[in-house]
Amino acid sequence: MSVPHSRSASVSEVAARLLALHPKRIDLSLGRIERLLAALDHPERRLPPVIHVAGTNGKGSTVAFARAILEAAGKRVHVYTSPNLVRLNERFRLGQTGGGVLVEDAELVDALTACESKNAGAPITVFEMETAAAFVLFSRHPADVALLEVGLGGRLDATNVVERPLASVITRVSIDHREFLGDTIEQIAAEKAGILKPNVPAIVASQAREALAVIERQAARLRAPLSIAGEDWTATEERGRLVYQDGNGLLDLPAPKLYGRHQFENAGAAIAALRASGLKLAASAFEAGMGRVDWPARMQRLSQGRLAALLPPEAELWLDGGHNADGGRAIAAALADLEERVPRPLVLIVGMLSTKDSAGFLKNFSGLARRVIAVPIHQDKAMPSAALADIARDVGIPAFARDDLESALEAAGNLDLEPAPRILITGSLYLAGEVLAANGTPPQ
Repeated sequence: MSVPHSRSASVSEVAARLLALHPKRIDLSLGRIERLLAALDHPERRLPPVIHVAGTNGKGSTVAFARAILEAAGKRVHVYTSPNLVRLNERFRLGQTGGGVLVEDAELVDALTACESKNAGAPITVFEMETAAAFVLFSRHPADVALLEVGLGGRLDATNVVERPLASVITRVSIDHREFLGDTIEQIAAEKAGILKPNVPAIVASQAREALAVIERQAARLRAPLSIAGEDWTATEERGRLVYQDGNGLLDLPAPKLYGRHQFENAGAAIAALRASGLKLAASAFEAGMGRVDWPARMQRLSQGRLAALLPPEAELWLDGGHNADGGRAIAAALADLEERVPRPLVLIVGMLSTKDSAGFLKNFSGLARRVIAVPIHQDKAMPSAALADIARDVGIPAFARDDLESALEAAGNLDLEPAPRILITGSLYLAGEVLAANGTPPQ
């Protein structure tokens, strides 16, 4: 098959071509990417030292904390994450002295078309092509560390071709993506534990007992040294600060810039991974990292932008991409803490995919949210907003539907609530991307 190579092609044009190479968006396997990487002369073997992160919730935030700490230490850090919120380029951050930058369009097109050419029309998923492109990009640019976030699962995820990372991290495991990973917490944990490697340190966030047992068995088989939250390390809030402790001592740090008590543990997982990886980092880097960390659509306050301007000036607008029951629990806890400090009536604007446990997500906000306003998401498997409003009412939250974000925000601002409401847009990372694009505040 001939592949069009045009340096003037846009990122979206190349991505559209890649979609045609496989009938499914998701088809977990390592065979296709291993074939492509061999044709590319194994760029995954020419990466900087890797920290590999899997989990259901918190893996992106954990990567963000690790990046912030490493950059505060003066390290050049490549970062591969997914999904993107507004632009595909967000998945590929190239490490530079003084801080990384998102890959430019021309270089991303070049890497994607190089992978497309070597693939020669064979079946392969878009995520596998993007992962191969990340390895090509990262192999071309020297850096000190590469942070790789698993896309889905772990065992058969395209990122799981790195043979010996510095450390493997498993953040909180919960039920999500059942159609690909299994119906039980044990099955899902087994897929996540598939990233563990022989004799490579493994950092594990706090887990349900059943999930931890699966991870411990896999680590024992591989002789991977485990460092488990609550047993080998702790990260707790004390007097408004993050206190981290492990066998190497204690760090007394500022509270993480990312809001919510769950971010204390995500920060702890990042610190544990960096300390286990053998990188010699000054305490000042960990301290600075807590203040410079940035991860859009995770309890992000939108104080400026086109959508924010639609609300009364005294109202608050927040955004979070949480979309499963465990994520909802973390968001609700963060909002409850915020309510205790600065009381305001809470209104949720929610859009979700039909593949998600909407009732399990929304019931976390029963007794906390005054209203749910359901909106559509522009995705194939989006749940109709009227049906989502019905589910919200079923779990005890008054709800109604609107056709778009603008009318939902207008309705939220016009509710007879005193003081002005705290509005959270949530339920999907796809929706979060639409919000950031419409607000004119895309990730940088």
